[in-house]
Amino acid sequence: MVLAFSGGLDTTYCAVYLSKVKGFEVHAVTINTGGFTNTEIRKIETHAYSLGAKTFHCIDARQRFYSEVIKYLVFGNILKNNTYPLSVSAERIVQAVAIAEYAKKTGAGSVAHGSTGAGNDQVRFDMVFNILIPDVQIITPIRDNKLSREDEIQFLKSNNVTMDFEKAAYSINKGLWGTSVGGKETLTSNLPLPETAWPTQLTKKDDENITLYFEKGELKAVNEQKFKSPVDAILKLQEIAAPFAIGRDIHIGDTIIGIKGRVGFEAAAPVIIIKAHHALEKHTLTKWQLYWKDQLAAWYGNWLHEGQYLDPIMRDLEAFMDSTQKFVTGKVFVNLSPYHFQVTGIESEHDLMSKKFGSYGEMNNTWTGEDVKGFAKIFGNQTAIYNAVNTPKSPKGDLKNDKN
Repeated sequence: MVLAFSGGLDTTYCAVYLSKVKGFEVHAVTINTGGFTNTEIRKIETHAYSLGAKTFHCIDARQRFYSEVIKYLVFGNILKNNTYPLSVSAERIVQAVAIAEYAKKTGAGSVAHGSTGAGNDQVRFDMVFNILIPDVQIITPIRDNKLSREDEIQFLKSNNVTMDFEKAAYSINKGLWGTSVGGKETLTSNLPLPETAWPTQLTKKDDENITLYFEKGELKAVNEQKFKSPVDAILKLQEIAAPFAIGRDIHIGDTIIGIKGRVGFEAAAPVIIIKAHHALEKHTLTKWQLYWKDQLAAWYGNWLHEGQYLDPIMRDLEAFMDSTQKFVTGKVFVNLSPYHFQVTGIESEHDLMSKKFGSYGEMNNTWTGEDVKGFAKIFGNQTAIYNAVNTPKSPKGDLKNDKN
């Protein structure tokens, strides 16, 4: 059996239960989508073997995660319900595909994941597995046994497993595109997460100005420091901005299975990048490029959120978004402060707000007042005709005296 293994509470339970109770030969696989350092991966490996795993393997999927998914979340300025940058839902697709490919490569007879029966991940993993490895059995102990986190903790303690169970009270999923935080508070509609639940604490209190450089829609430099890969640029921005406690929020949305769900997240770099990129686009794209991209990108984000990444329509929409980024190049200036950031301006040779064509509300350089008079008459001509034809009149044709 191949087990998707992060080393957290759920997958720790799965490793022990499947190897010691069910007798499977468990091969633990961690997909690194930006949530683990090399030191943390070594700890996860040691942890996996201590739980009874036969082998452990880590797949570095960070570059794949960026080039196949994150890039289009940026191009589309995608924030689910205008709030959530799809931190977990986006990476789950990449993880599921990588697990499926590994299971196929190794000839595994079954795959397992630690999803519960009340969340989105179960659908995302199962659907990808059903499509890519339809003959491989899918086993989900937490979902099948209807376990609470307290049940899992008690089981692990009874099997002499030691881990930080206090920390395990919160479900934390860290990745390149943000970190989600779930706990007892997010199961309610009114309670905020306590300060201690947030993985990154506020340590920077003095304002800081930064410059982001985009090339054809991709982040290539931060504060004049250029990077070979946007992955490294994202990590650098996260390093700078996260200590301001920027990007914290609680998202409430519609789950794939039809119930409402609530989750906390912190995503300093993703939220800043999306807002900075959007500001640059508003200067460099035309009105109808912006309009149609907003419509299609919102649909793309929702379909990705619901696990439908393998639908070929997604490649079609990605081709459209690629096309829109041809001239989205330039600098974006951002001010950082505790819990807050502000995009203050842009510089681009493709800026359509060029003064040689006019200054909004002040000076027109390429048309005359007579041009505007004629344009206004023609632009509103059909509406004028409609009103002239359909406005009711009194028998005498005097609207002011028509009391009816």
